[in-house]
Amino acid sequence: MLVIGAGGAGLYAALTAAREGASVILVAATPLAETASYWAQGGLAAALAADDSPDIHRADTEAAGRGAVRRSAANVLVREAPHAVDDLERLGVRFDADRRGRMALSLEGGHTRRRVAHAGGSATGRRVVRQLSAVVAEDPRITILEPARAAAIWTSDGRCVGAVLEDGRAIQARATILSTGGAAAMWARTTNPPGSLGIGMLLAHAAGAALADLEFVQFHPTAVTGIPGREGFLVTEAIRGEGATLHDATGERFVEELAPRDEVSRAVHAKMREQGTASVELDMRSVDMAKFPNVVGALRESGLDPATTRIPVAPAAHYVMGGIVADLDGATTIPGLYAVGESSCTGLHGANRLASNSLSECFVWGRRAALAGLKEVQPTAVPSAPPAAAPILRPSRATQEALWVDAGIERTREGLERLLDDPHPLARLVARCALLREETRGSHRRRDFPELDPALDGRHAIVRGELDPVAEPWS
Repeated sequence: MLVIGAGGAGLYAALTAAREGASVILVAATPLAETASYWAQGGLAAALAADDSPDIHRADTEAAGRGAVRRSAANVLVREAPHAVDDLERLGVRFDADRRGRMALSLEGGHTRRRVAHAGGSATGRRVVRQLSAVVAEDPRITILEPARAAAIWTSDGRCVGAVLEDGRAIQARATILSTGGAAAMWARTTNPPGSLGIGMLLAHAAGAALADLEFVQFHPTAVTGIPGREGFLVTEAIRGEGATLHDATGERFVEELAPRDEVSRAVHAKMREQGTASVELDMRSVDMAKFPNVVGALRESGLDPATTRIPVAPAAHYVMGGIVADLDGATTIPGLYAVGESSCTGLHGANRLASNSLSECFVWGRRAALAGLKEVQPTAVPSAPPAAAPILRPSRATQEALWVDAGIERTREGLERLLDDPHPLARLVARCALLREETRGSHRRRDFPELDPALDGRHAIVRGELDPVAEPWS
């Protein structure tokens, strides 16, 4: 099996396959434990508390997703996430506990129960990825290629048979799993590391796989702004769950801090525009600083002490709900090719991801894709020659600024049509999906179509090749 990408989803997929006795090649663009998952401050959402249930978790997921969540995908997540947490503990991940030694669960925006498991407070991604990386590095059935990048998907007779790396190496496999992360670094202001450029999405698209929902881009409401060296640094939502509040230029609170992210981001954006400011202020002085050591440490290193000072924050591109179309096992529209994590789109997140569902998604679908991939039949025919390695397309600063302006928190037809002429293919794909959705829904806000269109409930913008996107229902 070939796994491309070594974030949480890729590491767990590789481990799952190896534990089933398979030989795995893991392609990592950066050294292990330096992926986007490493920086994840959120935790794993799972119905673990006595007053919680998978059905309540699903209801919260659907409410946040604004009528666009694929119920079958939500059911998979909420029923399997508790098992993922248990397995991570068996693999050595130590989740935070309360004074009685029970797992400490936090409350985040859009959740009606405390159900988010953390490791090291806001250092969950770091703790989980470090531990999984250590386990992967010790497994003799997993060969790690680092640093290495996939530059083309290898297909033969309409089936994926492997991939070609940047250096020209062709790797053949009976199943290939893409876990290359998201695309939020395509936007000028982002919480993501620089490599989150949708590379896997473009590789899959070039190979003929369908993409979906690229118009749904979540903007996190509390990213640090105006501080050199910390621009875009994410202040986790869990801090608001512990009592932090948002204030405008007059010092007044103006939003329900634990509303879903689309509501809070729009409220912050509107307040900044109304008052002509570049930020609002996050007041976390009443929060127990010991619960969030990496956030507090980073802020203090930049000269801000959150114990005594309000922190300037503003929205930033954080998560693309869309990606490579994948079914409930992560299978794409190309046989033999799977996609998991933020590079995929199962319809789980709908129009607005519920906080901390994404890390849970990585482990639930990482496992499902690995097990499904192991059932693929090894091709007997000699595959066609591998394709040439294509150069990795990186956006110019002009493209990033154009996406921020024309496909940011608010959009118009005029701005989206400008993006159709952008030199970067992913920017054009985002614009094509956004133009199809003539409504405001979740993270997608059109100034020229300010209302939600009930006719688009449950429909997803699907892109196949250069064909015009179509709105398709998913169940």
